[in-house]
Amino acid sequence: MANNNATKPIMIEIKGVQFVNKGAELMLHAVLQQLEVIAPKYEILLRPNKSSPYGKRAKLGAYQKVTLTRSVVDLNGLTYLLPRRLRTWLKNKWGIVTEADVDILLDASGFAYGDQWSSTALRQLSSEVTRFHRKNKSYVFLPQALGPFTREADRRILSESLPNASLIMARESTSFENIKGLGVAESVVKQYPDFTNLVSGQAPDYFNHAEPIFVLIPNSKMLSSKNAQSGWQDNYISMLGNAVKAAQNSGFRAIVLNHEGAADQKVCERLQSELAEPVEIICEDDPIKVKGIIGQCALVMCSRFHGCVSALSQGVACIGTSWSYKYERLFEDYGKREFLITSPIGGDQVNDLVALASTDSKVDNSARILELKAASHDMWQQVVKYALSAH
Repeated sequence: MANNNATKPIMIEIKGVQFVNKGAELMLHAVLQQLEVIAPKYEILLRPNKSSPYGKRAKLGAYQKVTLTRSVVDLNGLTYLLPRRLRTWLKNKWGIVTEADVDILLDASGFAYGDQWSSTALRQLSSEVTRFHRKNKSYVFLPQALGPFTREADRRILSESLPNASLIMARESTSFENIKGLGVAESVVKQYPDFTNLVSGQAPDYFNHAEPIFVLIPNSKMLSSKNAQSGWQDNYISMLGNAVKAAQNSGFRAIVLNHEGAADQKVCERLQSELAEPVEIICEDDPIKVKGIIGQCALVMCSRFHGCVSALSQGVACIGTSWSYKYERLFEDYGKREFLITSPIGGDQVNDLVALASTDSKVDNSARILELKAASHDMWQQVVKYALSAH
């Protein structure tokens, strides 16, 4: 899978990725691409779940991890009691591995830890980080959104466990401060941008249009209870429809791109039903091609975080909508804060913003893009320093 300089492969778990959310799958590809560059001989393992089916994992040559966790009960510590011969047999015969087989865990969860999620997930995380520390294994949080953490019980267990991580990389300043606020030393927590900016997209052959394209990428979470801005639930679909009309009136061909599975598909179809004339809905399974489609467009309106990253990191003009602070920090990182919509706006404002973004497509932002990519390269060197070098 990688180069053959080492005699014994390092077993690396990539946590938090999946194959339905194209952003999560793009993070997986980003990790795999960099491991080919920075790692000695290695093997990977992935956790099975409904969004990470066996067939997809098998194509990557990934081993399957058995995780003995249910709610607050965590029995993964028992795997260290299994005889090595039995674990080797399970791995070689069935492709099954346990936590005891893992050398390094790269956590690429994206946005899974904070008040918007359950305390159970944080208890499971704390147990895992603590065990890895006790077993002299590396637990690395790749750049992701972290927090806020306001529940006192959560703060207590995280303050005890997170300092035991090998490295915690916050994706932006808010997450960085959230982790520092738990008492984690600055030698452990660092700040780096989203690392999918290093992945090159490749447009599929079928995506070939002569006219300028406006692509709209919806997000079902804009309509969910996780969005604290309740006004979106009543106005989100109509605002997207206004954006499609504004783009069409400005000479763009409008398309809709599904960035995540069935839930987003329902939003795509609901939007379709609101339009006077139907537009093309694209459901592309390959995240590299999804990024390639975005890169071929002249203007993007996006509610998916990694869809926004894919646009901004390729210099494509992008209007974003926000349901979390992670969007604010992202658009600030790229110097495009004026193109982020944090609360619903009316038709006239949508028209003005589409017109403004159309002119932004002519602005050269390559210097900032290169700075952020350089930061991502440096981030991977930190992974080498704090995790890979120990193995």
